[in-house]
Amino acid sequence: MLVDHFPWLLQPTLLTIIVRTILALICAGIIGIDRDVHGAPAGFRTHILVCLGAMLAMTTGQFASIYYGTVDPTRIGAQVISGIGFLGAGSIIITRDKHVSGLTTAAGLWASAALGLAIGIGYYEGAVIGCIAIFFTEHMLRRFSKAIKPAPEPQPSAPEESDYIPE
Repeated sequence: MLVDHFPWLLQPTLLTIIVRTILALICAGIIGIDRDVHGAPAGFRTHILVCLGAMLAMTTGQFASIYYGTVDPTRIGAQVISGIGFLGAGSIIITRDKHVSGLTTAAGLWASAALGLAIGIGYYEGAVIGCIAIFFTEHMLRRFSKAIKPAPEPQPSAPEESDYIPE
């Protein structure tokens, strides 16, 4: 692993915070820009902000554990995972015709938060591999998903107000 050769990457120093921030910007930016291109509600900036916030939360937990000794470094990260659910839930919409949209956006935000947590604790390899897998899922598998999804059945339209004739 990378940290076996460079153990200083595990310590929350100014240099490692810069490395982690750049890695979070790149990984979340790759995912977010693809979402922007396809018109998703949460795009480039949103994914970056979620990933950076999670990275900072995890690094803060690590910092508190090292310098104050009484804190579990994963406690703050656990709160990120539950808290991101509220942000993701806000992106899910059910339309009048019972069509659900925003699930992929919510899942992408959750995955960006997990990327940030991995980067924040210094698990760089996991974050890079995760970034590649998330990008592959959101970008490359979109075509596959569309190809296997059956065409939606047309919904009967609601009568117009002018069509309504009281009895």
